[in-house]
Amino acid sequence: MMKILIGSLLVSGAALASPSPDLYVRGAFNGWGIDNLLVFKGNGVYESQIVISPGYHAFKLGSKDWSAEWVIDPAASVSVAPGVNYKMDTHPGAEDFLFVKQTGTYRFTVDVSSAPVLRVVRLADVPVAASDPHAGHQPAVSLSFPTYDGKQETARFSVKDAGALLRDYAQSTTMQLRDPGPQFVRYRESADLPTVRSGNLAFDALFALAGAEMKQDSVSEIKDGNYNGGAAIPCDCFETGEKWHYVWTRDLSYAAHLGLAMLDPVRVMHSLDFKLSGFRSGLGAGMQIIQDTGSGGSWPVSTDRVTWAFGAEEALKTLPELERKAFAARALKALANTIEADRLAAYDPADGLYTGEQSFLDWRDQSYAAWITSDIASLATSKALSTNAGHYKALTLAAMLAREQGQPALAKKYDAWAQDLKRAINERLWLQDEGMYSSLTAGHFDGAPMHKFDWLGQSLAIVTGIASPEHARSILAHYPHGPMGAPVIYPQQQGVPVYHNRAIWPFVTEYGLKAAAQTGNVSVADAAYQSLMRGAALNLSNMENLEWLSGQPLLLDEKNPSLIGPVINSRRQLWSVGAYLGMVIQNVFGVTVGADGIDVKPFITSRLRRETFSTSDSITLNKLRVRGKAITVTIKLPKSSPAEGFYLVDAVTVNGAKASQHIPWNALQANSVVEIRLGTLAPGLQEIRRINADPYQESRAVFGPREPHISNFRRDTAGIVRFDIEGDGVAYNVYRDGKIVAANLPAGAWSDRSATACYAVEAVYPDTGNRSHHSVPVCAGSAIEVPVTPRLGWGKPADTFAVGDIDVPEAGVYQVQIKYQNRANQINLGISGGVKWLALKDADGRVIARHVIQLPHTRVPQAWSTPMAVQLGPGKVQLELTDFYNMSYLQSNSTFSAAGGADGASNRFDIYGIRLLKVK
Repeated sequence: MMKILIGSLLVSGAALASPSPDLYVRGAFNGWGIDNLLVFKGNGVYESQIVISPGYHAFKLGSKDWSAEWVIDPAASVSVAPGVNYKMDTHPGAEDFLFVKQTGTYRFTVDVSSAPVLRVVRLADVPVAASDPHAGHQPAVSLSFPTYDGKQETARFSVKDAGALLRDYAQSTTMQLRDPGPQFVRYRESADLPTVRSGNLAFDALFALAGAEMKQDSVSEIKDGNYNGGAAIPCDCFETGEKWHYVWTRDLSYAAHLGLAMLDPVRVMHSLDFKLSGFRSGLGAGMQIIQDTGSGGSWPVSTDRVTWAFGAEEALKTLPELERKAFAARALKALANTIEADRLAAYDPADGLYTGEQSFLDWRDQSYAAWITSDIASLATSKALSTNAGHYKALTLAAMLAREQGQPALAKKYDAWAQDLKRAINERLWLQDEGMYSSLTAGHFDGAPMHKFDWLGQSLAIVTGIASPEHARSILAHYPHGPMGAPVIYPQQQGVPVYHNRAIWPFVTEYGLKAAAQTGNVSVADAAYQSLMRGAALNLSNMENLEWLSGQPLLLDEKNPSLIGPVINSRRQLWSVGAYLGMVIQNVFGVTVGADGIDVKPFITSRLRRETFSTSDSITLNKLRVRGKAITVTIKLPKSSPAEGFYLVDAVTVNGAKASQHIPWNALQANSVVEIRLGTLAPGLQEIRRINADPYQESRAVFGPREPHISNFRRDTAGIVRFDIEGDGVAYNVYRDGKIVAANLPAGAWSDRSATACYAVEAVYPDTGNRSHHSVPVCAGSAIEVPVTPRLGWGKPADTFAVGDIDVPEAGVYQVQIKYQNRANQINLGISGGVKWLALKDADGRVIARHVIQLPHTRVPQAWSTPMAVQLGPGKVQLELTDFYNMSYLQSNSTFSAAGGADGASNRFDIYGIRLLKVK
């Protein structure tokens, strides 16, 4: 009956045709998954009951493959009030929202007996019997943490038998959890993972919690509603978290790099292999790293698939020899093919940087200008610090593997490319006045490095060696920290809910800790230790993210429900789990693995000694298994000190014999005991930038201004460019061709003498120095626009598009673009962004310039592609478009549910015109 009723609506054109007419309630409360099917109850009524935690939750009704999508109003989001009927529209559109103040069960009812009607009601709460998770355990210990509003939250820990070889723990919290469930968790240490005995039961327990969550994330099959028809895919892999049952390239790779590769390199290898793919038959050759679905249709709008190298590098250090040899060969092939493709599609020889959105900050509404969603091509041509650090890692790892595998010429090439990239990052992205790197440049027609900062990018620059020691010290001293830790971006964006914006992400915090330990910054390290332990203790899990200033897994804001967040959050998030394990093993105990042995460089601060290890003279990491060896590491602690600093290593022994901090493999037996004695307290670096504000207020200390815009742009008869600057009343800076030419201007009229320049404006808070994103750039140069007869659905692999006899009246540098529309998928989904070769030829057919351009998914009716810069003289030219490839050409995407998947590769779009814009 369900298939008949809903299916009739689909067939009648009320929604898109679907291979399955089943509809699900899909939203932020269930990871947008398919756990909550609308079940037929009779008389055209379907229901689903869902336990929902507090929040302002976006949701839609959708089929398994999103071919059917129902909302209340396609043009605008609607806040749903419980008990009210809402007529549904059976077309894709804006998300609807449900505000939930307290965890409860909600019934979603859809009546399709006539026009579909949605009704949501809260059901009466069922009393839950209280239980004490610590009953029968040895006395519990507590950790208390101050809250942003002057109160305290407490986590309690107990153990069934403190003397057991493998302990059973209970952990409870007073803080309201993000997701429904008891206020406690139980877990047990595992025989194949290391254990910690520190004299601090809470510290030991939190390490065991991370190990237990690593085990939960270790699966034999994975699934995603967009692949394989939603059916499970066999894979001895790591899944991404409680709400994310798939393997994504960047999540996996960072998690492996931070800690998982040391503990389970074979499973990491299987997971990394899952993110490699060859091409579909007839569409290419060679293995590539997969860029997951993302902005504008995935790669090369997003190019951080190269972060795969971080995970691969760590796995190669710890894999058994036979597995390592085979994986190293695969890794070099995949890296080389990916590097060469990125060199064509994403490398800009003009400044030596790679294009592509910020790594992991891939929800463009969260960390880009508001106008970028209507111009994804400008996002595609921006250059991000974090993503370029990933390209640097890919190049250095590929060079190392090429040398190892007897390919010196390839190694030399990639080494040179890596050094050129390192130099370009430092020349183009370092902002001397801020003492940090810019997180990203503006896109084409602007290109300026913006005064926007992110903790992952800064930290990766340090840990990869891109940053000099001087730059590393400056970054750690200048990046802001709130009372609960460092935010992932700064400054924050007004009017945007918590997710990447206004958030702490534990895996990014761990990268900051690595950078601080490497540089000797005690204050930043202490902030990271506290942030990571607090988050795991109070949330009973290693969460995906937390609100920055409050440390809450969900900050309710009844006055501004659209700002509530984090809007999505998951327990046992894989990279958060890897981060916590890495914090303990690699930072506290200081154990890292190299090709020829291990290094022991613990970074134990005096605060960590005073507050966390106050009751013990030593701490021990038991049975760390690496390359078939079981290593127990004991650190002998000095007496506590009220002074701030970190303790230097005084002596190291291996099985009683004196050793250095680098221990070769042949010095380690099958079972070895490494003892480290700490001695002198070094002051280290103490600089840290502290910022605090009410999390409910848009303080200028925390937020940047909204981006301004340019209006009334014109050039008068005297050749003077004139325009008006419009914004919210703060000061403004004007950029011309990516260079600042006027500062601290008021809003209003501005003029400049230029025939071809492109202009952009940023807003500034003079009291804090925080800056906005840049405005949409506007160019003064003349443009040659060539309308064409619309070519709809153009772009099959064999298709060629050519326009001849384009008249160029005067010499200059031109930016060549295609006017197009790409509605293959939404701007935040899919693998079907347009990617083509663009060639410009002279009248005799000789190629003047040839470059890969992008035509990403569009939200607006017509948009301009990414541009190709070319020097032209006066005369006639010809333009030609031919095929390149996108992620839909890869075999791994042959079961993808939308465009570019099961129906074949999709690299198609509509063409409406051509523009040659003179810029010099």
